[in-house]
Amino acid sequence: MLMPKRTKFRKVRKGKIRGVSTSGNYIAFGDYALQCQDHDRITARQIEASRQAMTRHIKRGGKIWIRIFPHTPVTRKPQDVKMGSGKGSPEFFVAKVRPGTIMFEMQGVTEEIAREAMRLAAHKLPVKTKFLVREES
Repeated sequence: MLMPKRTKFRKVRKGKIRGVSTSGNYIAFGDYALQCQDHDRITARQIEASRQAMTRHIKRGGKIWIRIFPHTPVTRKPQDVKMGSGKGSPEFFVAKVRPGTIMFEMQGVTEEIAREAMRLAAHKLPVKTKFLVREES
């Protein structure tokens, strides 16, 4: 599962995910891509589940790039704990995505296989997605 080796701070504030993606919003490596259409937090487990779904469908053919990384720690307090007594401990990591962010890219397979693999991956994610094909220049 994806997770940072080390972070500068153990806990961060929740914050808001506003606006559209200004970086990571173009196809850089592959021929096909899965683009995010909503803003949300995607957990490391969801990224891993999507990766496994794509990899199983393409059956060792082609190459997959994961363009998002879960840097942000999310804290949780134990169940049945009263209010107060500080912030909980970090439980998992998330990637904050905005509309337009390219999440996955693929190369070396036909468009039909790539489209189906991306569809299977999209079912594992909490956001609306769009399948993109690199335009030939």
